Amino acid sequence: MARVFSGIQPTGQLHVGNYLGAIRNWVAVQAEHDCVFSIVDLHAMTIPYDPAELPQRVLATAATLIGCGIDPERSILYVQSHVREHSELCWILNCITPLGSLQRMTQFKDKAKQHQENVNAGLLNYPILQAADILLYKAALVPVGEDQVQHLELSRDLARRFNHLFGETFPEPQALLTRAARVMALNDPTRKMSKSIPGSFVALTAPPEEIQGLIRRAVTDTGPRGESMSPGVANLFTLLESFSAPETVAQFREAYEQGALRYVDLKQQLAEDMVRALTPIRERYTELMSRQDELKELLAYGADRARAIARDTMEEVRDKTGLVLGTSAAAPTAARAT
Repeated sequence: MARVFSGIQPTGQLHVGNYLGAIRNWVAVQAEHDCVFSIVDLHAMTIPYDPAELPQRVLATAATLIGCGIDPERSILYVQSHVREHSELCWILNCITPLGSLQRMTQFKDKAKQHQENVNAGLLNYPILQAADILLYKAALVPVGEDQVQHLELSRDLARRFNHLFGETFPEPQALLTRAARVMALNDPTRKMSKSIPGSFVALTAPPEEIQGLIRRAVTDTGPRGESMSPGVANLFTLLESFSAPETVAQFREAYEQGALRYVDLKQQLAEDMVRALTPIRERYTELMSRQDELKELLAYGADRARAIARDTMEEVRDKTGLVLGTSAAAPTAARAT
């Protein structure tokens, strides 16, 4: 059974864009693969954050993932920083990564523009830690979106480079191409839905009245109707296809083609179907967050399972990179005396 690795940052509320773009696929692949899912808190440190809030954000992320269907018995679900081998392998990979490869990373350029007051080395080295996350578990498959392909290619490059320098150790991880909806911001459908844009997203744990209000206020047409569907309407149909029955989608598409679609009806139907789909997630999340000691135990169990794999990998890596002292031909004096 092929091993799958993926991670998610605890940087805020998980939303329907995260669910449709990644989490829904994670839930599906855990039935067929050996899955390792990490809450990557070390990655979250590359941008300004409140250390007092981070632990609760980690727990909220875990509770949401489990609420969505990630099974911590079937899959390994853990917190990245609880497995110290991530940082150790990251340093070793740092030492074989060309600087130019990092400077060409599109995401580094984008993040540097967004956080000009805090362009730190962590932002630059982020892809190396991401590669360490994957290679530490010798993952064969990595679910990726379009914006992560460049980072996965670096992971493949580093696996090849390490194997060439020190001997065959890591498989080259392949992209696991899964169907993923690209969900745009509700208040600006020309931009991707984001936790950092207030009013743009629907949190997976949002109460019904909040979901209804956000969908009601969602942008639709931005001007006279042209030959193609406006970005706002197209985004609502993307959500409708994800949360509503196929016959419902067909009905509204037919109304749109005939010029008889009332956006108020489309929004009402979408809101009802989203509430129906997200209510079990919110209820499970609420239950888990009310029993945080049990949630912490689940994450500790996941960290133990992850650590067992990571230790074996790092023993091999240390040996091949010369970080393990060889056995002396002559026994130590104390040993000879006994």
